[in-house]
Amino acid sequence: MVINEFDVELPDGGVLHAYDSGTGDVAVCWHHGTPNIGTPPAPLYAAAERLGLRWIAYDRPGYGGSAAAPDRPVGSAARYTAAVADALGIGRLALFGHSGGGTHALGAAALLGDRITAVVSAAGVAPFGVPGLDWYSGMNKSGLGSLTAAACGRAAKESWEASGVEYDSEFTAADFAAFEAGWGWFGSVVGPALAGGRAPLIDDDLAYVRPWGCDPAQITAPVLLLHGELDHTIPSSHAVWLADRIAGAELRLSAQDSHISIMTSGEAALEWIAATVSRG
Repeated sequence: MVINEFDVELPDGGVLHAYDSGTGDVAVCWHHGTPNIGTPPAPLYAAAERLGLRWIAYDRPGYGGSAAAPDRPVGSAARYTAAVADALGIGRLALFGHSGGGTHALGAAALLGDRITAVVSAAGVAPFGVPGLDWYSGMNKSGLGSLTAAACGRAAKESWEASGVEYDSEFTAADFAAFEAGWGWFGSVVGPALAGGRAPLIDDDLAYVRPWGCDPAQITAPVLLLHGELDHTIPSSHAVWLADRIAGAELRLSAQDSHISIMTSGEAALEWIAATVSRG
């Protein structure tokens, strides 16, 4: 699969760096995690081609070739997603995101209404400070430090990032097996995301602990939530809360998976998108 890259000019003068595989009957916008650039997931190219799915994507502001947009909320993903789709002449589309990308996919779906045909969020983050969710419970030590710093504001988060504290993702045996089975691909999108510094990562983490600018309960498209019960980067309680909040959402919890290995369910998720869109 060949991925074409191009830039989209935004009405406010900003620029989004975007991606398009160019072929396929159903467009699926990939929403990347933190910190990644937006290149669609190569381990899923063959499945997408088999199912007739067309990848589109973009670097979130500040990452890769996209202009920074400090203090962007999660809901801003709707504007950026629509801008890329409009530039390509795409009307309706599905969304798929991993980790913080799952969160941004949900934010986009909440604001784009009937334009969205289906949504998959894998290991996504739920809104901060909502009733019924102990947001930090079960997070690993590094995640807890990083996100509690973000909750104290930009200066505290920037100080935490500048302190030289090494983030420990506490990958599980299942995660390492996933890396070996093709998901080592993540290394190709993390390095470029950090090449220009940690500012976009900071913007992402600040967005996760601030109001989204929308409510996941607004989503009208079918939603599939994937989460590993061994995930301590974003605990599975986030997906459980989201499933309760989003009418009709399907929740698939995997007892043996964690934050990376949940993406081994990515092909099944694409099959769900194709089937859901075909039912229409």
